[in-house]
Amino acid sequence: MDITTLKANSADFNQALEALLSWDASEDASIAGTVSDIIDNIRQQGDVALVSYTEKFDQWPVSADDLLVDAKQLESAWDSLPDEQKTALRTAADRVRAYAEHQKLQSWGFEDEFGNTLGQKITALDRVGVYVPGGKAAYPSSVLMNTIPAKVAGVAEIIMVTPTPKGELNNLVLAAAWLAGVDKVLRVGGAQAVAALAYGTQTVPAVDKIVGPGNIYVATAKKMVFGRVGIDMVAGPSEILIICDGKTDPDWIAMDLFSQAEHDENAQSILVSLDAEFIDRVKDSMDKLLPTLERAEVIKASLSNRGGFIHADTAEQAIDIANKIAPEHLELSVDDAEQMAGQIHQAGAIFIGRYTPEALGDYCAGPNHVLPTSGTARFSSPLGVYDFQKRTSIIHCSQSGASALADTASVLARGEALTAHARSAEYRKLTS
Repeated sequence: MDITTLKANSADFNQALEALLSWDASEDASIAGTVSDIIDNIRQQGDVALVSYTEKFDQWPVSADDLLVDAKQLESAWDSLPDEQKTALRTAADRVRAYAEHQKLQSWGFEDEFGNTLGQKITALDRVGVYVPGGKAAYPSSVLMNTIPAKVAGVAEIIMVTPTPKGELNNLVLAAAWLAGVDKVLRVGGAQAVAALAYGTQTVPAVDKIVGPGNIYVATAKKMVFGRVGIDMVAGPSEILIICDGKTDPDWIAMDLFSQAEHDENAQSILVSLDAEFIDRVKDSMDKLLPTLERAEVIKASLSNRGGFIHADTAEQAIDIANKIAPEHLELSVDDAEQMAGQIHQAGAIFIGRYTPEALGDYCAGPNHVLPTSGTARFSSPLGVYDFQKRTSIIHCSQSGASALADTASVLARGEALTAHARSAEYRKLTS
């Protein structure tokens, strides 16, 4: 495999790193135009357009009545699973739920010196839409990660959409939806599903927020409907950055890099090594292990297109690179991983130590696997319960408290030439 190799001390390193990280497919004008047309048609035609797009893209004869999956079918999918899969799903669900319980925000309030009560009220969203991919692979783990925090938050209704190419339903996905307590499952995908969730159709109820990963058309649609509804994030391709001191089994590191590369051809896997010779050992492991994997061609394309090896001379240099990249997943496969983790300020999730592969986080560690990508960990966070809760400010003034604040409000309002504001405050001022 021809994989980009960089040296952190080279004069053109920063420029070369920017080129390696570059990802702007979501700005493709033709994709934006197509998605805009789809959204407009869904808004105007509702189910008629939704059925038409589903027949076109998923290639199965469908009517509006076929879009909603019967609740009994979800339970039947669960019942049909082998015990091994039931146990795995239950274990993962329990761990995700236990972690999410720690994230719940609570209402609070206090009384100031004037007798005014000030605070914050926490309420859950009424209805949330969850997008679950169903194209190249099925992701029951995404069902759990996107729906369980919403349930813990207290969301009243969860609507899940998932494409079913050629009409085929995935039992694991349906079983995960039943286990997580999804209220409705609809057999639609793509930008048309996002538009239907945002604006509603005769069959699909409009939601307050849309979460969940998808392809570039889904990501573009989420960006376009933001404002009408909330969204979790505009996610790019999956990515992993591994910092290794050269003391971990190279087979482990190779497989960890493969674990993200197998998602799709645009996924990004990067190794920062403090040992130049170790990079060659990882390359040898890749050559040995790649033929043993079902998605070898996807992995090869991903690593050739966007993979990278970086030789850093010092741990400090490696840390600087990690903070610059702000990766979705960061593995610290080094001796003093805890100490290094303390110096990482930009990452979606940090996997500390040689025995913490990113794959455990994808499925059953507990923290959410919906993470900021493409450097957005600089300003955003993993999906969590807080994404399904709203904060409302509470202000309750006593008569004397309103009077005490009236002069301050009046002066500031008149400074902004907002006389009605000033007089509204002044009316509450007590007179002797």
